[in-house]
Amino acid sequence: MDLWPAFSEPLRPLNRWQRWVRNIRETPSAVLLFGQIALLFVYPYIETATLGHYAKAAIGAAALVVIFLAVRVARATPALTWVAAVLGVPVVLLTVAEAVWQDIVPLAFVSALLHALFYFYIAYALIRYMFADNWVTRDELFATGATFTVVVWAYAYVYQTVQFIWPNSFTIHGGELPGTRSWFELLYLSVTTMTNTGLSDIVAVTPHVRSFVMLQMLSGILYVALVVARLVGLTIMRFNR
Repeated sequence: MDLWPAFSEPLRPLNRWQRWVRNIRETPSAVLLFGQIALLFVYPYIETATLGHYAKAAIGAAALVVIFLAVRVARATPALTWVAAVLGVPVVLLTVAEAVWQDIVPLAFVSALLHALFYFYIAYALIRYMFADNWVTRDELFATGATFTVVVWAYAYVYQTVQFIWPNSFTIHGGELPGTRSWFELLYLSVTTMTNTGLSDIVAVTPHVRSFVMLQMLSGILYVALVVARLVGLTIMRFNR
């Protein structure tokens, strides 16, 4: 009788599904990164769809769940997980409520504000995860890109919040008069500002919102200088050993 069957039996090779599940578990930041990128291609269809508000609410809630799970799996501390849950649950509920009651301005304002806070906190959690040690893993490399996209989403919600406080803060260059910009237009502005490309035709026209735009420009530069440069340096050191 074999008392140690687990050790005597040869290891079975993983099938394709098992390898896929293992890769997801080992690189949750990659799931977050590619999920955010996929949303960039989905939002244009949602913006023009008849049921766009409801579809956007479903996808937005799903994206928030993916972010929370990614941070939880990425060895977040219990405190980080607890705070992310406290912020995330109301955000998901407000996203759904906003789709049901579309014309309630205070609801949309609170939702945008909590979205911004949630995304900024997730970015902080991911940066803390990357700075936890001096060893760069494959997931931490994906976390570099995921953190960048999370900050982009956070500032887009900041701009949406600003619109409620200071109306007509944005305009289209050479086109419409200042007015309320859509979510996808503000996300486009956030991407171009964060990358410091300056290609957006969405222009900030009030002093208050220009302060936030300048803050995002500085955030993009500091992120590359501090976070990306550190990970690149650690990666080079790892290969030189």
